[in-house]
Amino acid sequence: MTAADQLLDRFVRTVDREGLGAYGAHALVGDDEADHRWRSDDRVNVYSVSKGVSALAAGIAVDEGVLTLDTTVAEALPGLELGDGVGAVTLRHLLTMSSGIDFQWFGDQPVPGADLAQEMLRLPTRGPGEHFLYSDASTYVAMRMLGAAVGDVRDWLLPRLFDPLGIDNPQWMRCPLGWIVAGSGLQLRTEELARIGRVLRDRGEWRGSRIVSAAWIDGMHADWRDTGSDGTSAHYGIATWEGPSGLWRFDGRYGQYVVVDDAHGAVLTVTAHEEFRTGRLLEVAHEALLG
Repeated sequence: MTAADQLLDRFVRTVDREGLGAYGAHALVGDDEADHRWRSDDRVNVYSVSKGVSALAAGIAVDEGVLTLDTTVAEALPGLELGDGVGAVTLRHLLTMSSGIDFQWFGDQPVPGADLAQEMLRLPTRGPGEHFLYSDASTYVAMRMLGAAVGDVRDWLLPRLFDPLGIDNPQWMRCPLGWIVAGSGLQLRTEELARIGRVLRDRGEWRGSRIVSAAWIDGMHADWRDTGSDGTSAHYGIATWEGPSGLWRFDGRYGQYVVVDDAHGAVLTVTAHEEFRTGRLLEVAHEALLG
């Protein structure tokens, strides 16, 4: 068995024994790959893993000079009404859930008002960078900032991310104005998501071709913010969560995971619909990677 086979076997055996609701899993160790299916590999909503893909879009835009992490909403979205102090909120604040705006919205909820970005940004901030509040709306506004410069973000990403990885015509849930929801709603197969996992592990490269700078990938998990929670939800980066023993991940509702183990050059990608034991499913992924 290859190292990827062994990693996958550790994960699958525990999932089966405990009856966890996984759809599929893909293991990558070095150049070895292995996958296992509990159901057909159809595209599914990867929920908050979409935030990670949005962060890759932001990184590509930063690399191209379209904007910077310090670009403010006042600069990028000058037509919107901004609450007290919100003009100083930056792309960095939005991607790290630290805008300080008390506005929490998720993609399974109705959109309040005619413009989700306006509904969030008209509120005051308690201080950019000072308070953590997890919300799909933060990523949505970040991608509205990018969209103001490049147009439709999903279409802009096609030649920059999706096409090079062989991810054909991915669909992304949209708001009533036609913008991608960004913080949720991207639909991918397990194996397609695993290709993004390889890009993360290889610090922005896809089989020798540069997708996004290594500095951006490093920065996504270099400066952890205290969330006020504990365990595997204690620290958040740029659309990433810190795991034990140096692991880090993209993390979506019901058990969508891309868990990166830089020390061993490994990635475990999982899609699932585990209603009640997502924490255990993540724990099993960590256990399989750490051996």
